[in-house]
Amino acid sequence: MRRFTLVALLCLVAAACSSVAPRNAGTRPLILVSIDGFRADYFARGRTPTLAALATEGVRAEAMKPSFPTLTFPNHYTLVTGLYPDHHGIIHNRMSDPAFEHRFVYKEQATIEDPRWWGGEPLWVSAEKQDVRSATMFWPGSSVAIAGVLPTYWKAFDGKVTPDARVDQVLAWLDLPASRRPRFLTLYFDQVDHEGHEHGPDSPEVDAALTDIDAALARLVAGLRHRRLLDATDLVVVSDHGLAATSPERRTYLDDVVPLADVDVVNYGILAGIEPRAGKTADVERALLQPHPHMQCWRKGELPARLHYGTHPRIPSLLCLAGTGGSITSHEYDEKGGHYSPGEHGYDNDDPSMRAMFVARGPDFRRGVVVPEFDNVDVYPLLTKLLGITPRPNDGDFSHVAGLLRDGAH
Repeated sequence: MRRFTLVALLCLVAAACSSVAPRNAGTRPLILVSIDGFRADYFARGRTPTLAALATEGVRAEAMKPSFPTLTFPNHYTLVTGLYPDHHGIIHNRMSDPAFEHRFVYKEQATIEDPRWWGGEPLWVSAEKQDVRSATMFWPGSSVAIAGVLPTYWKAFDGKVTPDARVDQVLAWLDLPASRRPRFLTLYFDQVDHEGHEHGPDSPEVDAALTDIDAALARLVAGLRHRRLLDATDLVVVSDHGLAATSPERRTYLDDVVPLADVDVVNYGILAGIEPRAGKTADVERALLQPHPHMQCWRKGELPARLHYGTHPRIPSLLCLAGTGGSITSHEYDEKGGHYSPGEHGYDNDDPSMRAMFVARGPDFRRGVVVPEFDNVDVYPLLTKLLGITPRPNDGDFSHVAGLLRDGAH
């Protein structure tokens, strides 16, 4: 009895004095990593050996289907709410709401910090409400007090922060004393997406970005191993969408189709939102709803049901979607210096070039398994299961991802 007590005391002292001891089941860390713009078939390029090793030691999906529209903010928020963009309200990277004075522009911090834009309840908010500390090293929405709640630790997005520095911050949070240490953490990398937009998906710059981000993942893995946390941590690596090469010849000039004086254009780009001006609805619909070589248009309530899109009040009355490789612009926009990108996303989520990726490794995951494609709304119920928290109502289906987990883990 005395020996047992001494051993127990020694274990308690070691746990109290060290931040590197593995957690017990049910209290282990969960790290959600996003590599923005990592197309599912980028695996085949051989530029990401660390990610490949994680897949070999864990599970990988053949692909993950993003939600529509295949844009960054809508899909990142879907991953942490389990809601389609039509249901959580981040329906585009840029949007308007008749009830708000300012537009939402994803690159302008001041415009996104109004919590009224953000519907649903993201994972870090649910975690905090259920006494699970969270820490976000960048994630769309994580610097906003949604429902009055912020993560315990968070950083406002700063693209100048290097991948290594982002990893080091996550590791520093894991080094905190147990009483302050977060259990749910996010880590976001935007470099692959950035190079894809600037140079196209098949460019050497994208290959270099893949190499750089894989090195950052290696730094994370090495840091977890050094802390004796690697085999006690569930690590989930995802992307938000893929990327397609574009062609200037596939651009559609909206002012060649309809007089711009007859419409308010909410968005140009891949998914254009259009509001006819008073008395012009019939003329505008007649012009837009006919067939076009590189564009298809719908009334907001008439999009294909498989897109799960078209009911939210922020969605404009008419939507025009560019065909893959195309874009929607105007002569006036181009003359004012409008940016043309050789790589784009936002297209139909059925297109293979828009497919995202999913890899996971950890004590709760199976080993060496490749599973069929699933929808990204299904990631949310998986994450809540791993954290042991009660999920909010969502569009995901845990049965679609239950096979990722080891027997007994669900």
